Amino acid sequence: MVNLEEEARKFMQSKNKSMITADEYQEKAKATAIYPKKDALPYLALGLGSEAGEVSGKVKKLIRDGTQSDVASEIGDVLWYCAMLASEINVSLGKIMEGNLDKLYDRKERGKLQGSGDTR
Repeated sequence: MVNLEEEARKFMQSKNKSMITADEYQEKAKATAIYPKKDALPYLALGLGSEAGEVSGKVKKLIRDGTQSDVASEIGDVLWYCAMLASEINVSLGKIMEGNLDKLYDRKERGKLQGSGDTR
């Protein structure tokens, strides 16, 4: 008879993919990029806004209906657009992430996380 615990462990290991870095994601995502290069920035910015709206819609339905929706998948679509925008301006997604955290930690240290404005 098959050891169910061993089978379950093997199944979970087969589903457990290794984590990738932001820069690895950005590179791999480029292989799936199909959009008009001459209008890349506005096309990607509009796509990002559209996908962010889909995240909002899923969260709204979660609040309204109390049912789990596929928010994570929509966040993945937002990430794809962010990665492609970063690629189009020749900036590493990892560098953008690091810069954002540096900015947020600086604000935190100065007690300026709350409020509004880019130059707090």
